Amino acid sequence: MKTLVCLKQILDPEIPPRDFTINRDSRQAVQGSANLVTNIFCENALESALQLRERSEGEIAALAFGPASAEDSLRKALALKADEACLVEDDSTAYRNSATTALVLAAAIKKLGEFDIIMVGREAGDWGAGQTGGLLAERLGLPCVTFVDHIEASGDGVTLRRQTELGWEKVEVKLPLVVTISNHEENVPRIPKTRDIMMSARKPVTNWKLSDIDLTDEDLKTTGDALDVIDLFIPEKKTDCEFIEGDSLDDKIDEFAKRLAGIVQSA
Repeated sequence: MKTLVCLKQILDPEIPPRDFTINRDSRQAVQGSANLVTNIFCENALESALQLRERSEGEIAALAFGPASAEDSLRKALALKADEACLVEDDSTAYRNSATTALVLAAAIKKLGEFDIIMVGREAGDWGAGQTGGLLAERLGLPCVTFVDHIEASGDGVTLRRQTELGWEKVEVKLPLVVTISNHEENVPRIPKTRDIMMSARKPVTNWKLSDIDLTDEDLKTTGDALDVIDLFIPEKKTDCEFIEGDSLDDKIDEFAKRLAGIVQSA
């Protein structure tokens, strides 16, 4: 079974606002001193792919679309014994919506070859739109099953367990297909061994530009999206503090009571 896992690198969701800034013109978070990490749901997808390979053998490829730094996420996948990795490098600082991402991923997948299962995280930890999986399936003309947390090979297809508001559903699907992976205690990402991390630095990562997959910046501008970011900013809280003056505590209490009475009357 040949599996492709799509990975996204994002700002660490756990960082405080002081560690990054917002560019309101490009509607993007500026890294600053913040760490970059692989989206946790993408890591759940990678773990699901690794477990599926352990049960039914096969190959795993990792694919990312983003800046050059996204190679770190691919190197981690290689350290966990993914068979190959590919980065479609994006030099632009412009906001890339789910439709744009799906367009690029679909073009790259068609060039990489055929896969039995294409896995993406159920959503990204930065925007949380949760649209890429469905849009990617539409681009590829494949069925899509969402919120999957466990996969078993079954005949010429797979049996999927997907989360619902009331519990779980089991779905039998023929290959190929796209699945969006959710988190579960069974697919908590494993930690690569130190030796494997060192070995992954020597493994090749295919690096493509948009032109290598027959796309241009203009193609990316033509995609629509159900989510349109109008503005992006960090909320600011302002507090005014005024000290009550008085020669004694009683004087301060009287002055404070007068202030309160004045506020009540003005309201």
